[in-house]
Amino acid sequence: MKYYAIIPAHNEEAFMALTLQSLAEQTVLPSKVVVVNDNSTDGTAAVVTAFSQKHPWLFLVNKKSDAVHMPGSKVIQAFQAGYETIDEEYDIIVKLDADLILPNDYFETILNAFKADDKVGMAGGFAYIEKNGEWILENLTDKDHIRGAFKAYRKELFLQMGGLRPAMGWDTADELIAKFYGWKVITIERLKVKHLKPTGANYNKAARYKQGEAFYTLGYGFLITAIAGAKLAMRKKKPLLFIDYINGFLRAKGEGKNLLVSSEQAKFIRSYRWKKMKEKLFYDLLVLKNY
Repeated sequence: MKYYAIIPAHNEEAFMALTLQSLAEQTVLPSKVVVVNDNSTDGTAAVVTAFSQKHPWLFLVNKKSDAVHMPGSKVIQAFQAGYETIDEEYDIIVKLDADLILPNDYFETILNAFKADDKVGMAGGFAYIEKNGEWILENLTDKDHIRGAFKAYRKELFLQMGGLRPAMGWDTADELIAKFYGWKVITIERLKVKHLKPTGANYNKAARYKQGEAFYTLGYGFLITAIAGAKLAMRKKKPLLFIDYINGFLRAKGEGKNLLVSSEQAKFIRSYRWKKMKEKLFYDLLVLKNY
């Protein structure tokens, strides 16, 4: 199977070489990698150019955009700019961040997962961050969710869902839409990806309502948003974020924001979310009873 990777990059000079080196050391090399230099003001482009002279599968695309880093839209617009430069001779398309160190057998393992089951539509590993000299599981990790930093899609699924949505919530929407169409989304726990820059490190204050807006555009409804928002705020150890999430949801609803999914998909998503919440509640009660 052939895999192509697209890497949106904005001022990633500090990490770009490490990411590209980890790709160059893969046991199964990519057929093509496109780095989209998205309005960088540092040496990102020079790093990529130097690597491309040694690795014929690596290409650089320069893109102009707003310097403000808003979650979701900016990165996916850059991804799309890269996607428009490739052919369709791939089996797997991968969206990568520019601040990762992948284990050497990462893509060999991912490709084997796709080969083993033709209903696997997406696959990925787990994100680890450095803390006090040790690499620990990033606290935003969910065993049933592939982080947006490293998502691999089977071509058939990617085309069926119409690519990635340029808005915050894209990396949840894609998995829910995949399940709507009957595809499997799998995570491989032993694939430990070193995430060199914490998620959200470049977000500005204007982005704080975006998570609530994302919940709205995914079709969650208020009650599911409240539960999901409370859980996420506690996970981030910032309980007051819950207020921002609710305000973001209400603003999006008041403005009549377009959903990232169809009405039929939104109905499926609400049903799916309620099912998962009930399963989690039943599990927690069972554990409490046994305890």
